[in-house]
Order: sequence, then structure tokens, then C-alpha cells
Amino acid sequence: MEDQISYEDFAKLDIRIGLIVAAEMVPDTDKLIKCTVDLGEMGQRTIVSGIAQWKKPEELVGKKLPYIVNLAPRMLRGVESQGMLLAASDDNGVALLQPERDVPQGTKLK
Repeated sequence: MEDQISYEDFAKLDIRIGLIVAAEMVPDTDKLIKCTVDLGEMGQRTIVSGIAQWKKPEELVGKKLPYIVNLAPRMLRGVESQGMLLAASDDNGVALLQPERDVPQGTKLK
């Protein structure tokens, strides 16, 4: 079993549904995609994800996906990423996680 964290630590994560309104490759990389993500009342953010090996930018536009939105910003290849995409991965690559029904951008996961 991996290291356990307390419920209090988990509760610190702010995970919300974001709508990808634009996506493009980060220049000079083959793994990073820069997405503009609409988080409803929280506004839009730039979030960089290392999923280009399995997904194309144009496949992402219009998808609603879960993001951790309270991580400290991080520079990735000269682009400030303001959150982190949550996705599953296995030997076959990355599987995007989508809500079972349409929910507004910015909806908090509990």
C-alpha cells in the first residue's frame, strides 16, 4: 500500500470540472499540451498536461475534465501551468475522466 494521507490533507485539494476552450502543443515538445480551461466563476486558466503521447489538442477542445485548481503555479517549458489535469493511466496510455452527466464549469468534486 502506498503512503496514506489524512482526510484533512485530501480535503485541501480543490478539484473542479473545467471546460477546455482551446488546446495546442507547447512549442519544442512532443509530450506537453497547453489548454485554456474555463472554470466558470473562477475564470479561465492555462493548464499544461503531459498527455500528447495519447491525445491530440483538437480532441480535447469541448471536453469537461477534472482539475486540481489550488496547486501553486509551475513553469513547464516556459509556460505557467495554473493547475493539474486528473486522468487515469495504465499500460494502454491515458484515460480521461469525464462527469457522467453535464455539470457547470467550476463544479467542485467532493
